[in-house]
Amino acid sequence: MGDTTAVPVLVQSVSRDPVETLNSLLRNSGLAAHCTWIPDVQDVPDALEQLNPELVVVFAPNAEQLAAIATARDQVAPGVPLIVIREQIDGGATGEDMARGARDTVSIANPTHVQAVIHRELRAFRMERTLTNTLRTAQDYRRQLETVLHRSNDAIAQVQEGIVVQVNGSWLELFGYADASALVGQPVMDLFDGETQAPLKGALAACAQGRWSDHLLKAGAVLADGSGVALELVLAGGEFDGEPCVQVIVPATKRDERALATELADAVLRDPASGLWLRQHLLRLCTERLAKPPSGGVRCLALLRPDKFMEVAKQIGVSATEELIAQFAAQVRAMLGPNDIAGHFGAAGLLLLLERGNTRDAEAWSESLVERIAKHNFSMGEQSAQITCSAGLAALTSADLGLDDGVAVAQAALQKCADRGGNQVIVNERVDQDTRVLAYDQVWVKHIKAALAENRFHLVQQPIASLSGSQQKIFDVAVRMLDTQAREVLPSEFLPAAERNDLMRNIDRWVLRAALEVIAKRKPDQMFVRLSRDSVLDATLADWLGGELKSTGADPQRLCVQVTEAVAERHLPQTQALLAALRKRQIKMALEHFGAGRNSHELLNALAVDFLKIDGSLMQGLTANLDLQERVRAIVESAGKRSIQTVAERIEDANTMAVVWQLGVQYIQGYLVHAPEEVVL
Repeated sequence: MGDTTAVPVLVQSVSRDPVETLNSLLRNSGLAAHCTWIPDVQDVPDALEQLNPELVVVFAPNAEQLAAIATARDQVAPGVPLIVIREQIDGGATGEDMARGARDTVSIANPTHVQAVIHRELRAFRMERTLTNTLRTAQDYRRQLETVLHRSNDAIAQVQEGIVVQVNGSWLELFGYADASALVGQPVMDLFDGETQAPLKGALAACAQGRWSDHLLKAGAVLADGSGVALELVLAGGEFDGEPCVQVIVPATKRDERALATELADAVLRDPASGLWLRQHLLRLCTERLAKPPSGGVRCLALLRPDKFMEVAKQIGVSATEELIAQFAAQVRAMLGPNDIAGHFGAAGLLLLLERGNTRDAEAWSESLVERIAKHNFSMGEQSAQITCSAGLAALTSADLGLDDGVAVAQAALQKCADRGGNQVIVNERVDQDTRVLAYDQVWVKHIKAALAENRFHLVQQPIASLSGSQQKIFDVAVRMLDTQAREVLPSEFLPAAERNDLMRNIDRWVLRAALEVIAKRKPDQMFVRLSRDSVLDATLADWLGGELKSTGADPQRLCVQVTEAVAERHLPQTQALLAALRKRQIKMALEHFGAGRNSHELLNALAVDFLKIDGSLMQGLTANLDLQERVRAIVESAGKRSIQTVAERIEDANTMAVVWQLGVQYIQGYLVHAPEEVVL
């Protein structure tokens, strides 16, 4: 081999004797090897991660053992050669082993052949690794060169292990420093406010490991004079003094005349102090948005108002009151999502149109905002004030989409907040429903039954992305109904009526059958399909699924059914029975919306599921909320102890992704990854 470096070799065998034989054989051939014995097949995945071997050797495995080891190799260390050693071999055995993932099969009775095959496979593996590294290095240098050429006016700081090692002139000018010596050698976190530090720390770590794409990170910078400014950062891998580093870049602002004209037109319609929409334009924007169906999830109207505002205004005076309103609005604006609409509604009130995954997400976001306001110290010149605020929310369901009605419901909720002392969030939904819901259901039941009879449903899939850098094809599927004009109807439109009228089992089975057809034809690594409460309580579901698996020929291990934490907790015996029945058929199970309940961790002791999907409500305000971060960290640690994989739901921005990456979450899904798209067979 021409290389005296000891080759790390992972050896799986029942006894230690074959390891000593192999070690001696390799040493006699001039190959220095460090063989690590793994007696149990279940320990192979951890060993692959920890030892980073260049060769895996398996002694006399049966078919199931070899398939399990090959699968672990493909997931953890793809490309590492896998060699099978047997007492005696024939052509048929070699072919079967290679079909299950081995690179070759050799006989211990022919040591010369064993040595030749191992030398050959190591040489090929090292050549491929060298070529890959060379190409990656060339791509990195090319990317760095393009960054320098195209971002010559950008503010750039080079960071190694969290320490600033170099800044350019634009960075100094932006942050207000005269000389680089004031920044070099200092922690980069000192240049950003506390709410930015958690996502920035996660993004820096991800970028250093090559797992950060061109996501824009929102940041609050602290300038030399102590003032703050909102920035958008780009992170890129680089090199400084021969060592890897992360480039933190603030792209230079480039405006064209068309963009400038748009900004000027918008400025006339915004409050100059807060940057939020003025009332008249706000109402027009909300009306236009509500005239269109949501792309997914739900919409909520939120009315926000400082508590006991008149008393505060009397204490601080008119001028300070105006500044307080502007700062209050700025705190709200900092937490808005990309599709939210917000503006002034009354003397100190704000009206927001929120788009979230569900009503609980909107409520959780509002709770984070209320907590943020209560903790913030508002400083107006020589005066300061600590205030609280309240939020009244109106969930805009399909039966109640009017702006006027929604505002009235939100105002009633806000009044309840005031009656209860303020500093809280209340969600009101219309309750004058009895006759209206009955009529509503009569219409939708007819539509749903017709759609089932005429097969007017179709699947949409949303990718689930790995934060470990693997390229697995994992999807979460949902159902859409088509009306008689082939227009798509969202689940929020028809599923409530289906749930109230015993139609969910039929819809669930349509989705499961369609998903199995996709699995059989596309062979994704994992496909998540949610079950309703009715299906969890359906004792015939598992047998029906068994029949569908046979008829479609789908691999059962690629299917993962998901049940909400609330349903599993409320119907624990039935969920346990379903889990056991699915296990027999090699189907996986996930708990979704996990972490929102009171006894989440206790539930894991009763249900040994494969995945936990952390509730999207815990992602609302996560970047600035240490308590939420600790809750998510506890979930991840509890899942890790049970070998359960974790997925963060409804990730909508890069800052939240950076935080969950740092907290150890393994997968994410949401609009940051990709919007749901139709599954076409």
